[in-house]
Amino acid sequence: MINIAVDAMGGDYAPKEQVEGAMLAIRDFEDVHITLYGDESTLKKYLRDDTRVDIVHTTSTIDMGEKDPIHAIRGNRDSSMARALESVRQEKNDAVVSSGATQALIAGAHILVGRMKKMKRTAIAPVIPTAPGGKMVLLDSGGNLEIKPEYMVQQAYFASIYAEEILGIESPRVGLINIGTEEGKGRDLDNEAYRLFKENDNIRFYGNVEPKDVLNPPADILISDGFTANIVMKTIEGTAKGMGDMLKQEMMRGISGKIVSALALRKLKRFKRRLDPAEIGGAMIYGLRGVVIKAQGSSRRDGFYNAIRQASDIVRQDVIAKVADIIEQEGA
Repeated sequence: MINIAVDAMGGDYAPKEQVEGAMLAIRDFEDVHITLYGDESTLKKYLRDDTRVDIVHTTSTIDMGEKDPIHAIRGNRDSSMARALESVRQEKNDAVVSSGATQALIAGAHILVGRMKKMKRTAIAPVIPTAPGGKMVLLDSGGNLEIKPEYMVQQAYFASIYAEEILGIESPRVGLINIGTEEGKGRDLDNEAYRLFKENDNIRFYGNVEPKDVLNPPADILISDGFTANIVMKTIEGTAKGMGDMLKQEMMRGISGKIVSALALRKLKRFKRRLDPAEIGGAMIYGLRGVVIKAQGSSRRDGFYNAIRQASDIVRQDVIAKVADIIEQEGA
């Protein structure tokens, strides 16, 4: 049985959407058991089916706008987020899913779950839909604003195994986000990372990839430091929303536009769904001893369901153990 801890109080629409998403997951995945962490009386208002679902009562919640995440975790050890994370360290659960405050979740994961042995830095790695209809892993999307090239190599190992085992991409290619495709472009960080990737037999390195190719990438994994990759991710999100709004405005102009819009409604909905992060589930925090998934703060039940599905897939495929084996070999 795969045991998943759910921070049921974290998120913009908690706990209703978290509880309903958990019930959807229980319905579809017979090998999953879920423990909801939060205020018991509140959670029970939304829990219609407690099959393979337990509740652990907690007394506090970490605010979505928390400014001091480390203090929040250490000062609220009975919060739903902290208790869920701690359950993984205690091996009561195999994974945590949370829509709570991102920086608090990262800090809590470091403090309460801990990094894998010999893993120097963690990373946040969302999965991005691509124009051809595939998926691409983007990292690090905000975990480390500054990083050493050798740490990026470890993150590339993790992303490669994740892409192969979870996304089903055979021999995934790794691309380095840069301002040009030629070798020698960019900062000292980029040039050293390029050299390390190129010389590493455990990484199928494509080369440099420009940001303009992110949605139609020549590689399956795009990597940079947390500052750069976070800007890329937010640019994608903002551009997608802006383009969708402009398309809607143009299609609603005049009677003919409204008729065309009505006829194209199904395709417009499919377009919106392809760009919806909730369809993926969440972003995995790479490099921890346990599986931690950061679902979007605005996740509704379907998004939270997909985050639970994602977490259970990672546990089933034993991704963390496979990454640990490669890092141990490198260390030896």
